Amino acid sequence: MNFEVWGLSGSLTTEHAQHEGVARERLWYWLDAVDAACNRFRSDSELTRLNDVHDGPVVVSETFARCLEAALESADLTDGLCDPTVLESLLALGYDRDFDELSRVVVPVRAHRPSPGVAAITFEREERRLTLRSDCTLDLGASAKALVADLVADDLAQLGGVVVEIGGDVALRGNGPGGPWVVGIADRLDIRGNEPRVSQGDGGIATSSLTVRTWKSRGATLNHIIDPRTGYCASGPYATVTVSAASCVVANAFATAALLWGEEASYHIAQAGWSARLVRLDGRVEFVGGWPEEKLSA
Repeated sequence: MNFEVWGLSGSLTTEHAQHEGVARERLWYWLDAVDAACNRFRSDSELTRLNDVHDGPVVVSETFARCLEAALESADLTDGLCDPTVLESLLALGYDRDFDELSRVVVPVRAHRPSPGVAAITFEREERRLTLRSDCTLDLGASAKALVADLVADDLAQLGGVVVEIGGDVALRGNGPGGPWVVGIADRLDIRGNEPRVSQGDGGIATSSLTVRTWKSRGATLNHIIDPRTGYCASGPYATVTVSAASCVVANAFATAALLWGEEASYHIAQAGWSARLVRLDGRVEFVGGWPEEKLSA
């Protein structure tokens, strides 16, 4: 089945058609729970309330705790490049409204500065107690999206194979009706039907891009991938990176960080034991690790 959420397209497919009903229920359970916890565009979300309050420790919900853990794991795996504290940088670059509106206007840009990093976060997991330093606000969107795909896939895996895709983040468990799942790899949002396909077993595939989710300001094209070292949007030799890893959260973290690592991306991905498909700005495609053999769509 296909769906739309957070301005993104998604799909969910189960090995056995009779499980579509429970699959739909688990999908919307997690989408609704994470939206209420982490949507920075909702005034009533848990994230918005936490970002507005810096007067001491706050006990967060279990859903928020899971999303924060995924964000902290992503930061740890990427030496802080996949950073949940870049919200002020996003706002300074004009990403202060829903993207559908942002892409239709020219926004002013304020001065930017490095992000505070995870050192500004104190999280006591057992008590779910969170303290943010006064200069720290959170944006958990990227890792939370990948986490939803993993959570839904994990919930449904006991019923058979399942694949969940949300805006280019894919979680896979088991097999499809005819064998291993086949996943299309797209470099853009407009799917043309001729994208290469790869077979993938359990794990996750995630794509990050400098050419998707862009907006204009004073003649410059900005993107949503923030370099926490500068507070400015990413630039580098790669337009798009797709990573295959043990989970969607891990794949998303490395795909995002790869755009910031630049020429060193292949080294970091290979050292971690993952595989990747990297597309340079001039269209050349490079592969890292044991990237599956690609087949063109019929």
